[in-house]
Amino acid sequence: MLPILTGTVLTTLLYLALVGSLTNGVLAGPAKRLLDARASPDNTVLIEGSENFCLIVPKTSYTNIGNSERPGGTTTYCTRAAIYDSKQGELSPDFWTNVEHYVGSGVNGGRYTQLTGCINPSTLDRLNSDDDGGQYDSSGGSFGTGNPEGSVCLGYNHYIELIEPSSPRACIRCCEDAEDCPTQADKDGCPAVVPGNYFDCD
Repeated sequence: MLPILTGTVLTTLLYLALVGSLTNGVLAGPAKRLLDARASPDNTVLIEGSENFCLIVPKTSYTNIGNSERPGGTTTYCTRAAIYDSKQGELSPDFWTNVEHYVGSGVNGGRYTQLTGCINPSTLDRLNSDDDGGQYDSSGGSFGTGNPEGSVCLGYNHYIELIEPSSPRACIRCCEDAEDCPTQADKDGCPAVVPGNYFDCD
């Protein structure tokens, strides 16, 4: 007969799983899934493929990325296949004009997944087509708590996302290892931060 876990015992087990993951330097397994589940669906990104993903975008219409980088200034938009909560907006199927999905191993062997390519900013009214863009991430900001704060990529420890409407291009990478999602090169643009295929966007 299986023992019945009381609330106190279950809480203790989850706490130990979390501490154990942090001690090993990797947030994974039950602890990672627990924290993912607690993340707000309008502060979450996702990459399952080129037609199944979620991005952080400005919350209000026709807003420059830089102006949205403030508490309450962002939300999540997803492809129809990726939406799992009513708080999430829907991206047009024509958001990307060209996109490549890639899965790889990083500098220390950690897995990552990314999307890179050209976008059509006019398909998303949250963007200004002449905006040079900016960066969202899970581990940057003043205290390393993300921009927007508390944002996560489902299934991964870190993410980095740049939207550059005037280029017009975008990129997002979700990583196990923070070294594969650098947050200090936001002014260098997508090709420097998330190397990949950008199809000569113009």
